[in-house]
Amino acid sequence: MTLTRAQATFPPPIVAAKRWLDGVTFPPDRPLINVSQAAPVAPPPPELRQVMADVALNDDSAHLYGPDLGLPALRTEIAAQWSTHYRGTITPEQVAITSGCNQAFAAAIHALTGEGDEVILPTPWYFNHKMWLDMCGVRAVPLPAGEGMLPDPDRAAALIGPRTRAIALVSPNNPTGVEYPGALVRAFYDRAKSRGLRLILDETYRDFDARSGAVHDLFTDPDWPETLVDLYSFSKAYRLTGHRVGAMIAAQPLLDEVEKFIDSVTICPNQIGQHAALWGMRNLGQWLAGERAEILDRRAAIEDGFPALADQGWRLLGLGAYFAYVEHPFTLPSDQLAPRLVAEAGILLLPATMFVPEDAPSGQRQLRIAFANLDRAGIGTMFDRLAGLAL
Repeated sequence: MTLTRAQATFPPPIVAAKRWLDGVTFPPDRPLINVSQAAPVAPPPPELRQVMADVALNDDSAHLYGPDLGLPALRTEIAAQWSTHYRGTITPEQVAITSGCNQAFAAAIHALTGEGDEVILPTPWYFNHKMWLDMCGVRAVPLPAGEGMLPDPDRAAALIGPRTRAIALVSPNNPTGVEYPGALVRAFYDRAKSRGLRLILDETYRDFDARSGAVHDLFTDPDWPETLVDLYSFSKAYRLTGHRVGAMIAAQPLLDEVEKFIDSVTICPNQIGQHAALWGMRNLGQWLAGERAEILDRRAAIEDGFPALADQGWRLLGLGAYFAYVEHPFTLPSDQLAPRLVAEAGILLLPATMFVPEDAPSGQRQLRIAFANLDRAGIGTMFDRLAGLAL
């Protein structure tokens, strides 16, 4: 029997991991430490919630269908801020607003590929990217990360075939946290451009990059629309996860194809969420800088506390944005270790088997920790629990 498109891929990892909590109780003196998902647990700041409430009460148009590609004012603001930040030229017509960054990726894939085409995907991969390619009948060509959890552009070039349509990167990376050097991103761009491919660059976590200023120079190329498809999410920056607002910056003809996808799936992005994103871009720069500083401090706490685990054979493979990617010292494979950590350590995290092909040996030894929702004390408690394991 032929598989349906949904049956062609695996269950959502976050949903699957949460099922490990069923039937497990956590005493008050040892509550659950949930580092499984990269999402803010706090709501937007009060002033932004007030703006959203005012829009909901006073702007009747916010409850109606809006433009398929998003509010013109938000598209214009993104074009202006991206042009300034990246020292390039981006027009509002080259910006589309989407229902989160996942939809931006899905729309890009639909606009760029056909059944049986291929997209090169570095591993460890962001699992929703792999799931979407599976469900589209597009083959994900794995590009294993090398030293420093960085993908190799020359190795990617060797994987390009007649059905390759794009290379997809995430930087700062999910799941490893690694921030790709600008020269590396440029090298991938150059390989894609020389072969007539698109480079899909997911910058969901760019606001929490430890580097200052523009981290790549791709938009300085006057021909960037022929190659680059840049993706972004407002979920992390302004804690708008439930309102689903993302963006795509790409060539206008490509956005004409994207518009077909959006019109058929959601018709338009969330109107109230778009107003929130626009107000946030114009008014919350200082607040966002504080959020970034806090995340960077939590990242530093991972670095400060990790030597205690390193003494027991753990290895820190990648760190940045919301994530730490680690290698554990146990003989137990990671997909068996992770569920046991719930009961034996009160920690919910994800095994690397969720981020790599089934036959990849690395999946058995590695784990992802989404640390962004833990303060320094919480990170210290997590390390204490991991250090006390006897498996």
